[in-house]
Amino acid sequence: MREDVLLDSGPLGHACRRRGTTLGDQCRLWLDGLLARGVDIIVPEIADFEVRRELIRIRASGSLRRLDALVATGQLTYAPITTPEWRQAALFWADARQRGVPTASPDALDADVLLAACAATIGQPGDQIIVATLNVGHLARYCDARLWTTIT
Repeated sequence: MREDVLLDSGPLGHACRRRGTTLGDQCRLWLDGLLARGVDIIVPEIADFEVRRELIRIRASGSLRRLDALVATGQLTYAPITTPEWRQAALFWADARQRGVPTASPDALDADVLLAACAATIGQPGDQIIVATLNVGHLARYCDARLWTTIT
């Protein structure tokens, strides 16, 4: 059985902060602890997109370099969005709207359903796949989503 933790944009953004920032330092220590236990930490492409677009917008070049370095070192795994994930996300998106509980506005890309679809389609039966997030509510409808600070 494999244990994977997928990073949502919240913890991924914290991990890109400069050294000496409380949340950035806490998040990097947390990631180091997971890696020491042999947990595979995955950076889904949609989370990278959400963090990267904001760092570009605010011209945070140091944080952009740190974002690139997170996967360049090989410690974290970068996961591009696949066709099965897009299709699963479409199912989640339609389901949420049919039930009257959308996770984003009708014209939004809806990163939450894409992230949940990533979690739902990776791994094998019996694997533990957890999304580390700041937004448990939307994601927990479709996958195992937990506040990042509670995952040990």
